[in-house]
Amino acid sequence: MSVGFVGGVGFSHGVRRQKVTCSATPGNQLREILARPGIQLMPCCFDSLSARLIERAGFNVTFMSGFASAAVHGFPDTGLMSFEEVRRHLQYVTETNNIPVICDADTGYGNPLNVKRTIQGLHAAGAAGIMIEDQISPKRCGHTKVRGVVSFDEAMMRMKAAIDARDAHASDLVIVARTDAARAVSVDEAIKRANEFRKMGAEVSFVDAPDSVEAMQRLCDGIEGWTMCNCLEMGVTPILEPARLEELGYKIAAYPLTLLSSAVKSMEEALDVLQTGDVSKVTPMLKEFADLQEIVGFDDYFREEKLYEARSSHALTGCDELPAHGDPSSGA
Repeated sequence: MSVGFVGGVGFSHGVRRQKVTCSATPGNQLREILARPGIQLMPCCFDSLSARLIERAGFNVTFMSGFASAAVHGFPDTGLMSFEEVRRHLQYVTETNNIPVICDADTGYGNPLNVKRTIQGLHAAGAAGIMIEDQISPKRCGHTKVRGVVSFDEAMMRMKAAIDARDAHASDLVIVARTDAARAVSVDEAIKRANEFRKMGAEVSFVDAPDSVEAMQRLCDGIEGWTMCNCLEMGVTPILEPARLEELGYKIAAYPLTLLSSAVKSMEEALDVLQTGDVSKVTPMLKEFADLQEIVGFDDYFREEKLYEARSSHALTGCDELPAHGDPSSGA
C-alpha cells in the first residue's frame, strides 16, 4: 500500500483496491494491529494472489516469505534472489492488497550500507515491516541444514544500520529482528541477541527454529517485547495451537509455507488426474470459473471500466472526416 494513494483506486498489474489515508500508513496499521490483545495469526504469502486470498479470508496481516517467494521464482531459499527481485516482487503484493505486509529481507543483501538501502527501498515499495537476520551470507532456511550466524558485534552493526535507516527515512516502519543463534549457538545466545536488538529499536523479535516447547518457553520468558513464532509444518519447531502459543508468550504466529505447500500439493494432484486423460475428474478439483474471475479482479475492473466509458464508441478510421475545429457538433 503506497502512501499517497489517498482514498483512490488505481491499477498496476491488477486491480489496486481502496487505499488508506496518509495518517494510516502500512507501518502504523501494523503497529496498531500488534497492540491489540491476543495473538495474531499470520499466514505468509508468496505473490499477489496468495496475499489477496489471505486478506479475503479475514486475516489482518501477512508476511512475504523468503522461502515461498524464492520457490515461485524456481529457487531454493538460499539467498539466490537479489534485492531488486525482492523489491519488485513486494511491490506487486502491496499494490494489489490492503493489509500490512512484512517483508523478509534476509541478511540485507550486503554490508551495513546495503542494509540501509534495503530498508529504504522496501519501505518505498510498501512494506509495513521488514525482517533482517543474523545468518552468515548466503543465508538459507533455518529449518534445513544448520547455518552459522555472524559474530555478535557484526549482528549488532547490521541491525543498527537497519534501525538507523528506519529512523532517518521510514519512521513508521516496524523492524523485525531475526536471530538463528538458538540452533547455531545456543538458546542463551539467541536471547542475548534478541534483547540487544530490541534495545537498539527493533519492535518484534524472531528466534527461528527452537526445537522443543521448553526452548520456546525459555525464549518467550527471556525476551522482552513482542515475539514471533515460525509455525513451519513438518519443520524443526513443534506446531502448537494458537492458544498454547499465546500462553507461552508469543504475539505472532507465522505460517510460512502453509499456502505454498497446500498449493503445490493441489497442483500435483490435478496434474496426476490430468495425466490419466480422464478430464471429467479434474473439474471437481477446481474453483468455479466465475469465482476465479472475481478473485483475480475482473469484477472490480469491469465496474471501474464503466466509469470511463465514452458516450460514443464509434471508432475513427482513415476514411472518416474529422469535424472542423470549433464546430459545435464536435464538442470542442
